[in-house]
Amino acid sequence: MTLAILEATPRTRASASAHLSPEQIAELGRELDAIKAEIMASLDENDARYIRSVITAQRVLEASGRICLLFGGQPVAWAGGVGMLSVAKILENMEIGHNVIHGQWDWMRDPDIHSTTWEWDVVAPADGWKHTHNNLHHTWTNVLGRDDDVGYDILRVTERQPWSPKAVFNVPLNMVLAPFFEWGIAIYGLELPDAREGKKSKQALRKDVLAFLKKAARQVGKDYAATPLLAQLLTGSGLASLAGTAAANLVRNLWTHAVIFCGHFPDGVEAFDEASVEGETRGEWYVRQIAGSANIDGGPLMHLMTGNLSYQIEHHLFPDMPSNRYAEVAPRVRALCQKYGLPYVSGPMLRQVGQTWRSIGRLSLPDSLRARLSRRGSVRARPIIVS
Repeated sequence: MTLAILEATPRTRASASAHLSPEQIAELGRELDAIKAEIMASLDENDARYIRSVITAQRVLEASGRICLLFGGQPVAWAGGVGMLSVAKILENMEIGHNVIHGQWDWMRDPDIHSTTWEWDVVAPADGWKHTHNNLHHTWTNVLGRDDDVGYDILRVTERQPWSPKAVFNVPLNMVLAPFFEWGIAIYGLELPDAREGKKSKQALRKDVLAFLKKAARQVGKDYAATPLLAQLLTGSGLASLAGTAAANLVRNLWTHAVIFCGHFPDGVEAFDEASVEGETRGEWYVRQIAGSANIDGGPLMHLMTGNLSYQIEHHLFPDMPSNRYAEVAPRVRALCQKYGLPYVSGPMLRQVGQTWRSIGRLSLPDSLRARLSRRGSVRARPIIVS
């Protein structure tokens, strides 16, 4: 499955939408625009009540988790504290922070729940994330050379990336990235490759590094100094509290890594070269979001805990639409994909995770060796992406 856009002027093309005319792609764009306009016009107090209730639940869970960890010397208190704090951190990062920073709740005009004021519970500053994620990734989804999310500058995640000896370490690097995912995101936000190539000024890099260090110091102080110190003073459980907060961050990082990678790198999700997006229309942009994203099947709890990024396709189509509406929109988007013969990649989380890790391992091999092993049946082949 690959993306193709037909238009009057020649362009490098792929196959997923090669059967569609420019007029059909434009009509698809109009239909998706209409869905978004309808949903955004219907937002009301029920939606506002939803996000406020999630924020309240998250704060109660976080406070309760930290209180339990003050008595972390007791196994039951430690386990309860880790569990509640882990869930609180996941909710804050996924359903609240990520989505608030996207501007999904700016329509409420609540200064406390707004993309310009929210600072989330990770070491990456929100302002830097808005640039690299909201502006770059969501505009140039899976376009190699424009979307730095592809590979996070350390992994080879598509055949479009030329193989280099560093790719041999794909799997161990990803094993390190997963438990420290928030730190990987923060470093990615510094845009170090752009700085090395002179695309980012030293002054801009220095500003971003200082913002990162300030935010990281605040996070480390809160999780690894304030809570453990208070636990030590009150109950002598400082080390247990320290281990508990570290465990909660580990759980959050592993979960976030799995969700994000499932939305971008399982089988059937496409990557694109820069030539394929030159002169891209609104309808063509929509097609690329569909072909470059994948959903995760699951129930309401799964969707909540993924920040509704289990509806990654819908999120990439409508990144500023409140996340609680994606479940309502998804059947309509799937129906449009069926109508126009476009891919709609979705599957259980365990399968998506397995496919992602398999692909990362497979892409660590030189292309020639991978091709030979594939012909021998030693490596399960995945369709090569073509233009």
